[in-house]
Amino acid sequence: MMSLPFYQRHHEHYDRAYRHKALQSTVSQYQKETKSKSAVYAQGSTAYARGSAAYRHASAADFSLDSSAAYSHGSSAYDLESAAYSYGSTAYDHSAAQSKRSAAYSLDSESLSKSSAAYSRGSESINKLAAAYRLGSEAYSLGLKDSNLMIEDQSYKMSPKAKRAKQNLVSEDKENEAVDYSVPIFTGREVSISGITDTEEERIKESAAYVAKRNLFATGEGVSVSKVAKSTSEEEHHEKKSRKVAIRESAERVALKKTLEETQAFHKKLNQDKLLHAPEFVIEPRSHTIWEKQNVKFHCSVAGWPAPRVTWYKNNVPINVQTHPGKYIIESRYGLHSLEITTCDFDDTAQYRASAMNVKGEISAYASLVVKRYKGEIDASLLYAGTSSMPMGFGVTPHGYASRFEISFSDKFDVAFGREGETMSLGCTVVISPDIKRFKPDIEWYRNGVLITPSKWVQMHWSGERASLTLTHANKEDEGLYTLRVVMGEYYEEYSNYVFVRDADAEIPGAPGAPLDVQCLDANKDYVIVSWKQPAVDGGNPILGYFIDRCEVGTTHWTQCNETPVKFARFPVTGLIEGRSYIFRVRAVNKAGISLPSRVSEPVAALDPADRARLRSHPSAPWTGQIIVTEEEPAEGVVPGPPTDLQVIEATKNYVVLSWKPPGQRGHEGIMYFVEKCVAGTEDWQRVNTEIPVKSPRFAVFDLAEGKSYCFRVRCCNSAGIGEPSEATEATVVDDKLDIPKAPGRIMPSRNTDTSVVVTWTEPPDAKELVGYYIESSVVGSGHWEPCNNNPVKGTRFICHGLINGEKYIFRVRAVNAAGLSEFSQDSEPIEVQAAIGGGLLHAAPSPPYDITVLESVRDSMVLGWKQPKATGGTEITGYYVNYREVVNGVPGNWMEANIKAISERAYRIENLKENMVYQFQVAAANLAGVGTPSLPSQPFKCEEWTIAVPGPPHDVTCIEVRKDSLVLLWKEPVYTGRSPIAGYYVDMKETEAKEECWRSVNEKPLQKKYLKIGGLNEGVSYVFRVRATNQAGVGKPSNVTDPVRAETRPGTKEVVVDVDDNGVISLNFECDQMSPNSKFVWSKNYEPIEDDSRLNIDTKGGKSKAIFKDLGEDDLGIYSCVVTDTDGVSSSHTIDEEEMKRLLALSHERKFPTVPLASELAVEILEKGEVRFWLQAEKLSGNAKANFVFNDKEIFNGEKYKMKVDRNTGLIEMIMDKLEDKDEGTYTFQLQDGKATNQSSLVLIGDVFKKLQDEAEFQRKEWHRKQGPHFVDQLGWEVTDECNVMLKCKVANIKKETHIVWYKDDREIMVDEEHDFKDGVCTLLISDFSKKDAGTYEVILKDDRGKDTSELTLKDTAFADLMNEVCRRIALSATDLKIQSTAEGIRLYSYVTYYVEDLRVGWVHNDTQIKFTDRVKTGVTGEQIWLQINEPTQQDKGRYTMELFDGKTTHKKTVDLSGQAFDEAFAEFQRLKQAAIAEKNRARVLGGLPDVVTIQEGKALNLSCTVWGDPTPEVSWLKNEKPFVSDANCILRFEHGKNVSFTISTVSTHDSGKYSIVVKNSYGTETSDVTVIVISVSGLTDTVQGHDQNNTTASKKKKTMASKQKEVEKKDFIKPHVKAIIATEETPDPNEIPPVEIEKDTKSNQRAAKKTDGKAAVAEKVPQPTQGLERQAKKPLEKKP
Repeated sequence: MMSLPFYQRHHEHYDRAYRHKALQSTVSQYQKETKSKSAVYAQGSTAYARGSAAYRHASAADFSLDSSAAYSHGSSAYDLESAAYSYGSTAYDHSAAQSKRSAAYSLDSESLSKSSAAYSRGSESINKLAAAYRLGSEAYSLGLKDSNLMIEDQSYKMSPKAKRAKQNLVSEDKENEAVDYSVPIFTGREVSISGITDTEEERIKESAAYVAKRNLFATGEGVSVSKVAKSTSEEEHHEKKSRKVAIRESAERVALKKTLEETQAFHKKLNQDKLLHAPEFVIEPRSHTIWEKQNVKFHCSVAGWPAPRVTWYKNNVPINVQTHPGKYIIESRYGLHSLEITTCDFDDTAQYRASAMNVKGEISAYASLVVKRYKGEIDASLLYAGTSSMPMGFGVTPHGYASRFEISFSDKFDVAFGREGETMSLGCTVVISPDIKRFKPDIEWYRNGVLITPSKWVQMHWSGERASLTLTHANKEDEGLYTLRVVMGEYYEEYSNYVFVRDADAEIPGAPGAPLDVQCLDANKDYVIVSWKQPAVDGGNPILGYFIDRCEVGTTHWTQCNETPVKFARFPVTGLIEGRSYIFRVRAVNKAGISLPSRVSEPVAALDPADRARLRSHPSAPWTGQIIVTEEEPAEGVVPGPPTDLQVIEATKNYVVLSWKPPGQRGHEGIMYFVEKCVAGTEDWQRVNTEIPVKSPRFAVFDLAEGKSYCFRVRCCNSAGIGEPSEATEATVVDDKLDIPKAPGRIMPSRNTDTSVVVTWTEPPDAKELVGYYIESSVVGSGHWEPCNNNPVKGTRFICHGLINGEKYIFRVRAVNAAGLSEFSQDSEPIEVQAAIGGGLLHAAPSPPYDITVLESVRDSMVLGWKQPKATGGTEITGYYVNYREVVNGVPGNWMEANIKAISERAYRIENLKENMVYQFQVAAANLAGVGTPSLPSQPFKCEEWTIAVPGPPHDVTCIEVRKDSLVLLWKEPVYTGRSPIAGYYVDMKETEAKEECWRSVNEKPLQKKYLKIGGLNEGVSYVFRVRATNQAGVGKPSNVTDPVRAETRPGTKEVVVDVDDNGVISLNFECDQMSPNSKFVWSKNYEPIEDDSRLNIDTKGGKSKAIFKDLGEDDLGIYSCVVTDTDGVSSSHTIDEEEMKRLLALSHERKFPTVPLASELAVEILEKGEVRFWLQAEKLSGNAKANFVFNDKEIFNGEKYKMKVDRNTGLIEMIMDKLEDKDEGTYTFQLQDGKATNQSSLVLIGDVFKKLQDEAEFQRKEWHRKQGPHFVDQLGWEVTDECNVMLKCKVANIKKETHIVWYKDDREIMVDEEHDFKDGVCTLLISDFSKKDAGTYEVILKDDRGKDTSELTLKDTAFADLMNEVCRRIALSATDLKIQSTAEGIRLYSYVTYYVEDLRVGWVHNDTQIKFTDRVKTGVTGEQIWLQINEPTQQDKGRYTMELFDGKTTHKKTVDLSGQAFDEAFAEFQRLKQAAIAEKNRARVLGGLPDVVTIQEGKALNLSCTVWGDPTPEVSWLKNEKPFVSDANCILRFEHGKNVSFTISTVSTHDSGKYSIVVKNSYGTETSDVTVIVISVSGLTDTVQGHDQNNTTASKKKKTMASKQKEVEKKDFIKPHVKAIIATEETPDPNEIPPVEIEKDTKSNQRAAKKTDGKAAVAEKVPQPTQGLERQAKKPLEKKP
C-alpha cells in the first residue's frame, strides 16, 4: 500500500452515536498491530515505562495537577520533547537528537542500558498492577485485547462530558507505506496537538500510545489507581537507582514541568478563543541576486493554529534535503523558518516558494534567486571577436548564452502496444546544438496534450542525452498520444507517437474488460458521485451493468456499494463517514461473469465542499503530520427551518439525485436531513431514510418505480427536533434523461502507412455529453472484430495502427456517453493496408497549369505567370517546374529545364535567355504524388526589353467568396511597373458569352488595394473578369481573363461568424463540411496572409476554424477572410469596422462580466390581504439560478415572516411579508446569480415612503376584512340620466338573500317601496326633478349577519353645484329647437326641455343684441316649456332670435329666424286668433250651476238654476229630449237680468224624466248644456233634493277627506322627496325611457260641464298673461313635445 497526499488522508468524525464503535475499532486495530510487531512493542514498553516513571516522579514532586492536567502534561511533553513516549532505541535516539534534555539520556550508555533493563523488568508489574486496579483481575485474565476493550468501554461510560468528538485528519507523504487504521484524537478544554514525525511507523506508534495514555487517565478512578501503582513502583525502583540517575531525573522532571507550563501559556496566548486559524505569513521571504559560489538564506515567519508546517519548493518541486546533502539547510525554530543554499551556482537561479499549511488551509509566498556569473568565465575569443563573430542569435538570456538551438531526435520511440499490468517504456535520444556547458533543457512529456507529472504510475528520467518515460503499471487510462517536448529557452521541439494499452486477460472467459477513468464528482459529507467510462471489450456478451466498490483509505477492505448492477456510467454512493477518505473502483458484469476491477480512483475525502474549497484555495504543498478538526458545542433548543432550493439534479431509471441548500435558521448546531417522497398527485409522503439522517445536502433516492412520477421534500433535524418540510419538487419521472447516442455515420477509411489506416466518420445526430468513440477493425471475411482503441477518442478522425500489411480491413465505430454505447455504425468500405504516396495523404498528381503569360521581359530574362491546375490531385501543390524552348523561324527546338528546384509561386523569372529570341514555355505542377503532366506549350514570346511607360499586366487574378449577387476579386501587382510607380488598378468585367466590346469597367477611380468586392451580379449568370494597372503614363495591358464564374450561392455555403464566448473572448468562426483530408483553413486580413500572430490565435479542429483576438483594438480593423484549400472555392469574410469593434467590445465586457438581464427592477406592491409583495422579474433564468434576499446588509431566509419563491420558468423572484412593522424600515435587495452572471436590485423604504406603504398595507388589510361581509366595490356616486333625473349609484359584492340595504339623507331614513334585488350587484336611488331641496348628505348601509358596510355621498356646496351644473347641462342638451306660435296676444317663441330648474339661466338675443324685457316682450317657463312672448308684434320685431341656456360652465344656444314668410304667417295667425279670442270672449255660454244628472223622487219639487253670459245678451231656450220645451203651470222657466236662468217643476212625476238642454245664443255663437232628470217612485221620502247643493256637498266631503290624509302624512317623521322608484340593476336605464310626469290639470275644466259648440268660431285656449321677467306658471299642455 502507498501512503497518500494530504487531501487523500483519513477524515474521522466521531459523533455521539458512534463514538464507542470508533474507539473499539481503534483499540482493536492497535492490539493487532502490537501482535504483529511484538519486538518493537517490547522495546517500546521499556521506553513507555521510563516515560511512566518520569510522569510518576513529576506527580510525586507536585501533584497539584488533576488527572486532566496530568494527561496534558504527558501528552505535551511528548509533543514538544519527543522523549516521554518513544518506542525503541531508534525512536529514542532520534528524539534525543532533537532535544538537549533528551541528550542527557545518552551521556552514559552503560547507565542507560542498566536503567533500560530495570525499566523493562519493572514494566510488566506496573502494567499488571495498573490493569488490575482499573478493571480487576477478571478483565486482566481475558488478555490484552479484551482488557483494552473494557478500558475503552469504561472510559467512554465514565466520561464526565458527552461532547461531540472532533475531527482528525491523519496524513503522511511517504510513498508505498501501508496504513491499516486511523486513530481518533479526542480533545477537551486543553487541546494538545501531536508533533510531526518523520516516518509513518513512528506516527502510528505515537497515536497508539496516545490512546493508551488517554485510557489510563480518562476517569477519576483510573487516576487514583495510578497513584497506588506509582507508589508501588517507586519502592521497587528506588532500591536500584543511583544518585546520579536520581539527580538527572529530578532535573529533567523540573525542566519538563517548566516546558509544559510555558507551552500551555503559549497555546493560550496564541489561541485564546480555541478556534483554528489558517496560516498567514507575518514576514515573507524576499528575492536575492548574488554571485556564483556565494551562500544565500531565505527567511519567513508564519502564524496560524495549529502551528503550520512549512515546505520549501524550487520551481514548484519540493526540495529534498536528503538527495542534496549539504546543499540545502532547512530550519524551523519558534515560528521562524529559513532555507539556506550553500555555494550557489548558475543552476540555482529559480523561483523558490515557501508553502505553509495546517487544517484550515494553505498559503504560499514566493521569492526569486538570480545567480550571476563572472564575465571572465566566457570564452575570451567570443568576447574579443565582437558580436559579428558570434553565432546568429547568440546572446545572454536567463536560460543561458544561446537564445536559439537546433534540437533533433534520434532513436525515437515507435507506436507502442502493451497490456494492462505490464511495464512500458518510451524514450528518445535528444541532440542539441550548440552544446552549452551547464545549460540543461527542460524535458516535458504530454499525453493527449496534457502535461504528465511524475507519480507512482509514471516515472521520468533524463540522462543528459536520452529522455525516457516509464509506465510502471500500464492501464487503459494510459493509452493516448504521447509527446516529448524539449524546451531550450524560448524554443522547443516535439516528437509524438501513440501508445495502445489492451485489456489484460480476463480471469473468467467471456467476461468483459475493466472499466476505466473512474472519477469522483460532487463529493460531500456522506455522499459522492462516481463516474467511469465503459470498456471497449464486452467479452462477446452485452454488459449488464457495473458494480461499484469503495475502500477506506488506509485499509485494504473493499465494500460493494450497489446490490444490483447499474447501467448508467454514473452512480451516487451514500453512507460515507464524514471526514474519512475513500477510493473507488468499478467492475463490469455480463452473463459470463465479472471483469477485473478498474484502476482505483483518486482518493476523495467526505468533506463539506466549503472545507474542501478552503483546503484547495492555494497550491498544495506536501503535507506530513496530523490534522485535528474541532467543532463548536451545539446550541441547544433551535429547531432548524426548512431547506431551500430543493431540486432534482439527476434522474435515471435506477435513482434520482436531490440537491438542496441548508436552511438559514439552524442555530450553531450541525444539522442532518430526512428525505421524503410521494407519488405525484398524492399527499402520501413516505420517509426514505427512516433510520439514519443524512448529513450532506445531497441524496440519492433508490427503489423507485420506473416510469412513475414522484415528488420529493426534505426536513432538517438536530437535537432540538425535526423542522418543517421544504417545498416539494416538481413531479419527476423516473427514467433516463440522457439517451444512448445514435450510431456515427459515413465511415471512411484511407491509406496511411503500411501498418495503419486513417478512419474518419461523422458525429451522430442529437448527440449529448459524448465521452468519445470506440473503433473496431476486422479482416474482410474473418467475422472477428478487434478494438483499435481501448480509451475512447474524441474527434471524428483516428489512425488505426497495428494492422497487417496487404490485408483488407473493414471498420466500424460506436459512440459512448454515460448512458451507454451506441449501436455500431455501418461497416466501412474495405481498404487494403499499404502505404500511400506521401503517407496516405495523396491520390494523384495534379493536372497541368494553364494560361501562361509573360509578366515582364528584359534583354536576357522573362517573367512568366500561370494559373493553378484545376485538379490538385487531392492535396496541396508543392511546387512548379518550368521548361522552355527556342522557336527559330517557327520551328521549335528541344525543351530545356528552367528550374531544378520546385518553385512555390505562380510567377517565375527565367534568366540567361537570348535577346530578341522567340521562346515557348510549359509548366508542370507537383505534389506529394509526383510531378503532373506539363501544360501545353504557350504561345511564342519574344525576349526583348520592354520600354513601354505603362505597367505590365497584373497576374494571379482569382475569384473567391462567390455568392448569388457578389464575389471578391484578388490579384497580384504587375512584375513590370513601367517608368513610374503603379497608381492603382481598374477592374473590368463582362458576361462570359458577351462579345469583347462588352467589357466594362467596374470602378471609375483607380483602386489602391489589390482586391475588390464586386456586387450587383445577376444570379445564375456567368461572368469573367480582368485587371489593369495604371501609372502616370497610363493604363497598362490587362491581365489574363479569369475562368468563368457563375454567380450563385451554392447549397451549404456558410459565412464567417463572429462570436463572443462566455469568457468574453472575441473570435471569428468558420466551418466547412466539404473538406478533404488535406484541406486547410487559411486566414487573411485585408486579403493578405496573417504573419503576425501577436494579435490573433488560430485554432483549427476538424472542420471548424477559429481566429481568436487577443486584444481587439483599432489595429485589428479590417476585412478578415478564410479560404479552405483543396475545396471547390469554400471561402467567406467578415468586416470589422469601428462600429462593429465597439459592439463586440461591449458584448465582450458583458460576457466577461455577465449580468442577469432584468425585465423589471425590484418593486413592491400591496396584495389583497394587506400583504407586502417584493418582486422583480428576470428576462430569463436557467435551472441553476439562485437568489439571495438581503435586508439592511443582512441576508434573510425563507421562514415564518418571509415567504420567498423563485420561478425559474418565468424569471419571477418574489418575497411576501404578512405585515410591515416599524422595524422593517430599510433597504431590501435581491441578489441574483445564474452561472457566472450576477445582478441585484434594491429598494429603499425609509421615511415617508415607508410610512405611506405601511399605511396602505394597513388600509388594504382592513379592506380585506371588510370585504369578507357585504361591501361596496364602488362607493356611492351620482350620475345624471338622459331624462335629467339624478341617480345615486353604488356597486356591491358578497351579498346574499338576507342582505339588507338602507338609504339615509341627513341621518333620516328614506322610505322605499321596493325590495332590493342584488343579482346584478348595482344599487341605485333615482331622484326625479332634482333641485336645491334635495341637497344634503346621502348614506347607504349594507348589512347582514356577516357584518355591514357604509358608503356616504355629500351633495352640498361645491359638490351640489357640480351636480346641478351637470343637471343643467343635461337640461340644456335636451332643449328642442325653437318654434314659432301665434297667440291671441301676439307671437310666442318656445322650446321644450325635459324639465326646468331655476339654476338654469335663460337669456334671449335678438339680432345679436340682448333683449331687455318689458310688458310687451316677456319670457317665462310654463311646465317644461321655455318661451318668449312678443305682444302686439310690429315690423321691428322681425329678425333672428337666439335662446341661450347657461349651465354654469357652458352656454347652449337655440336659434330661430322670425322674418320674411315666417313672420308674415305668424302675424296673420296672430290677427286671426286675436279676432277669435274676441269672439270667444263675447259668445253666449253657460257659466255653470247645472249638474249632469239629477235623480229625484216622484212628488218632489225640482229647482235648477244657472248663470249665462254673452255680449250681446244671449237668447235662452230649453229643449226636452231634443225637442223645444216651453213653460207651463207645472214647469216654470225664468230668465232674469240677462244672466240668471231658473228651471222649476213644482211636483215632479215620472213623465218629467228625460234630457233637458238649455240653449244660449247670440251673434258670436251658441252653447248648449245638458242635464238628465231621473224621477223615481219611492214612498216615505219627503226631502227636497237640489242638484246644485248635492254636488257641493259631495265636493266638500272629498276635500275634507284629502285634508285629513294630508295631516296624517305630516305627522310622520319620514321625509319623502320626489322618489319615483328604486331600481337594482347593473345596467344604465334606457335613455329613451320617459319617466312618469305629473300633469297639472286645469281647475276650470273640472268645474265645467261638457260643452258643445256650433262651429261658428274656433275655440281658443286661454293663454295666461306673463308677468314681469322669467316666471314659473302652472303647467298647461299647450302643445305636445315633438
